[in-house]
Amino acid sequence: MNAKTILSAKGQIVIPKDVRDQLGYMTGQPFEVVTMGDSVLLRPERKMSGRSFDEIMAEFYARIKYDGPPVSIEEMNETIAEHWAKSGAEGDW
Repeated sequence: MNAKTILSAKGQIVIPKDVRDQLGYMTGQPFEVVTMGDSVLLRPERKMSGRSFDEIMAEFYARIKYDGPPVSIEEMNETIAEHWAKSGAEGDW
């Protein structure tokens, strides 16, 4: 989708409504402003429990520890399918 907007005298830019709706941006949505050469990237800050997604994922990966032997993707898929079958969940895995 290509949309156009204009920089106001106050330095403000309006994100068109159809773009906001498509991306789920709400009033008060905070954005990180990143300069990229001669362009600007507006990256929405997604906060969960007062922490950013990146902070949550960093903590998650720091806690993951597996000291066993390597396993194949097929073995992982079989294990997941077994757990889903035991839980009564439906779906193709």
